[in-house]
Amino acid sequence: MSEQGLRTVFTGGLVFDGTGADPAPADVVVADGRIVDVGPGLDGDTHVDCTGRTLLPGLFDCHVHLTLNGIGLLGALQKPFSYQFFEAAVNLRRTLEAGITTVRDAAGADLGVKQAVEDGLVPGPRVQISIGLISQTGGHGDNWMPSGNCAGLAVPHPGRPPAIADGPDELRRTARTLLRAGAEVLKVCTTGGVLSPRDDPRHSQFTPPELDVLVAEATAQGRYVMAHAQGAGGIKNAVRAGVRSIEHGIHLDDEAIDLMLQRGTWLVPTLIAPVAVIRAAESGIQIPEAMVRKAREVAETHADSVRRAAAAGVPIAMGTDSGIGPHGSNLDELPLMEACGMSSGQVLAAATSSSARLLGYDDLGVLEPGRRADLVLVEGDAYDLTALPDNITEVWKEGVQVAMGK
Repeated sequence: MSEQGLRTVFTGGLVFDGTGADPAPADVVVADGRIVDVGPGLDGDTHVDCTGRTLLPGLFDCHVHLTLNGIGLLGALQKPFSYQFFEAAVNLRRTLEAGITTVRDAAGADLGVKQAVEDGLVPGPRVQISIGLISQTGGHGDNWMPSGNCAGLAVPHPGRPPAIADGPDELRRTARTLLRAGAEVLKVCTTGGVLSPRDDPRHSQFTPPELDVLVAEATAQGRYVMAHAQGAGGIKNAVRAGVRSIEHGIHLDDEAIDLMLQRGTWLVPTLIAPVAVIRAAESGIQIPEAMVRKAREVAETHADSVRRAAAAGVPIAMGTDSGIGPHGSNLDELPLMEACGMSSGQVLAAATSSSARLLGYDDLGVLEPGRRADLVLVEGDAYDLTALPDNITEVWKEGVQVAMGK
């Protein structure tokens, strides 16, 4: 830990400031966990030699599941209940080593996981939590199986209340219960999904009046709503209701894109998610054929939707659905975003300044004086997004080195 008041200068390298501008030579001075100066020829009490390296803001992942480790249900059912929290500690560390210093958990992590990081019990990125996945009966988050049994990857517990609701009154109570439990964002399923056995990703879930109540309850507490939304109808219902971000957005149509532009709605693509399902099946993990089929069906459509949204100017933030795929491999999302027509600078901005705006962190995401000193050092060309995961050499969080990369 750096001593109070001492100035640490990162010198001799390139700086990607998070805005999307190309990396340029500069020094960055940090003191007391904050950036205090950026420019040429700066000095400090201690020096970090960045020669041959690029300095980035700490990266974000706006869609992770810290208590989830893959989608093999049979294996998950064999684990003791509390095992998920020990796995979460490992997942937090792996995520931090990947250069991710802030995450939004999209259902699973409870207030205890968040507080354990804040109190320094476990190393990890700062965590914004949604706690539960709000779903209608028979919806994407309903763990009912065709056998009549209920078996899911995330069962309710005192810190993670049940989140199945039908009708405005039940949605109101569910929202208030999750907010009471510490949710900083409410997550709702407005369509079916790939990993739910009896629904279709193209079909809408919840009605506009139900979604209106959910957004009103979040807004009343200074919170916001994120929506698992894959089909065009459910995406548009969410946007019209005032949902802040669309997660996945697989079947975007032109009207949905126009609505998102009008309302300033964010897109968090998670392009790697269906790819992770296909990879898991190919590796021998037992996954129902219906889920694998849906993953294969949506992969190409997903990329096309993101390509059209990016070209239209929809604001995009980086997210992965990690937990579906391996934690620590978060940056595999970046080349997929680039393949959708985004420049390298736009992709890295989506993973830094744009994500910070989406999550409401106005003191992160950009390397400028006054911001918190979350920093990532990358060997060589930071714009080589395929090589980036292996090129991370140091990770700093609020002015303290917390990881040496993977």
